[in-house]
Amino acid sequence: MSVRLSVSGAAAEAVRTAVPALVADRVASGITAQDPALWGPAAEDEASKRLGWTEAVAISRPLVPEIYALRDELRAAGVDHIVLGGMGGSSLAPEVITRTTGAHLTVLDSTDPGQVLSALGDRLTTTAVVISSKSGSTVETDSQKRVYERAFTEAGIEPTSRIVIVTDPGSPLDESARAAGYRVFNADPNVGGRYSALTAFGLVPSGLAGVDISEILDEAETIELSLAVDTDDNPGLVLGAAIAATSPLRNKLAIVSDGTHIVGFADWAEQLIAESTGKDGTGLLPVVLETDAPELALGLADVQVVRLVSDAGEHLFRHDESGEIHVSGTLGAQLLLWEYATAVAGRLLGINPFDQPDVESAKIATRGLLDDRPEPAPAAFVSQGIEVRGTPDVIGASSDLVSAIDVLLDELPADGYLSVQAYVDRIALPQLEGLRAALAARAERPVTFGWGPRFLHSTGQFHKGGPAVGAFLQILTASSSDLDIPERPFTFGELITAQANGDAQVLAEHGRPVLSLTLTDPETGVGALFDALA
Repeated sequence: MSVRLSVSGAAAEAVRTAVPALVADRVASGITAQDPALWGPAAEDEASKRLGWTEAVAISRPLVPEIYALRDELRAAGVDHIVLGGMGGSSLAPEVITRTTGAHLTVLDSTDPGQVLSALGDRLTTTAVVISSKSGSTVETDSQKRVYERAFTEAGIEPTSRIVIVTDPGSPLDESARAAGYRVFNADPNVGGRYSALTAFGLVPSGLAGVDISEILDEAETIELSLAVDTDDNPGLVLGAAIAATSPLRNKLAIVSDGTHIVGFADWAEQLIAESTGKDGTGLLPVVLETDAPELALGLADVQVVRLVSDAGEHLFRHDESGEIHVSGTLGAQLLLWEYATAVAGRLLGINPFDQPDVESAKIATRGLLDDRPEPAPAAFVSQGIEVRGTPDVIGASSDLVSAIDVLLDELPADGYLSVQAYVDRIALPQLEGLRAALAARAERPVTFGWGPRFLHSTGQFHKGGPAVGAFLQILTASSSDLDIPERPFTFGELITAQANGDAQVLAEHGRPVLSLTLTDPETGVGALFDALA
């Protein structure tokens, strides 16, 4: 088999308990047959149009020669640099595919003006841009398309020769792009964004960047049969039960890359699992961890460790005390495996794994702030060059940066988690990711880290729709540069600020504690943040 799993402890008990019932209910074959009734009457309408990913390998095969032909055409024209403008599922799958295979792809999944300017200034004359959006209404990708159209035009390059569109057939973007003469690839409309890794959304940017996408599909094909049959060793049923049927539920999934050849897989799985399951007050929260992460040594009762390893071994059940899940396998096979397992987890949790009811709330709040343009709320106080804002329960008991962080951590319940959300240029400030481990050591609770605004299309659903046990640390920068968006009344700087403020507003309305820190000088501000945690 192209994937292997092994389980022990509570995960093994969950498999022994839950899988026989899943087999008896013919869940695996039902998913493969696209039976929308598997998740209950409330989910049936959505599920009826969101199960196309089960046949993505077959549907995507005809795209491969078209993608290769375009790649050859671009290379013949001297184009050797591919940029991807996309968010959530449209960017995370191509990112893991290209990083794992060693192909270079510039992923522009940000509205930070510095990061957008950096991408625009990188080899424009030899660049092609893939704009990926199911509907085309995603504000981030629409904005990215607009600035690249202008940049190509100003450089004397016809935009239609350098911009490639990936979208659903009949979408507003599909119609406008075809009318304007752009090259368009359509994806299966019966696949949600986070399940789209093996569709045009995952394959077009990866293939243009130089990946052998036919091999990725071959890898996925090797596991299709084992995922479709109703047997006790079906890997999709086993993994779904191991992550979603522990009793009591271990609802924080600590995903650790520990020997796997796949690069960045946990970031892709994070969106798939969190956005699919985090709703109706329940869900599974993936926590992407380093091999030496503080959480791994704490023995937390609500944390299930999943290790992505080079070889999970020959036997499904391990006889050790770790209680961990080990998974190994090829990239294509694992993409399909985790999609099945997440659908199974949704059934076990009693939720609809195909909708995202709380994602829109942050988008609505952002649009409201962009339309009304209220004056920026004054900082509660400034400490070490950092403007401090937040919900009253956090700010009211704080007087400086150190005490504000202390109060936020005190807000964490016994089963809580902290979410760090960095609305910054992730290329310029990668060191911010180090805050995650430092905060976990202080809090002795799971800590997630997300780059804004991309996490809004990922864990953002869980933050509002999942259990109300999160506390939230926002990090923003006061950018010295900004960039206008053609034919839009706002700039990138105004957009990313509205996205951060809009999300903070929605979190506060849900009763979540929020601490928002704006670094007026990013370099010194990052140092001050680490000092505050020392």
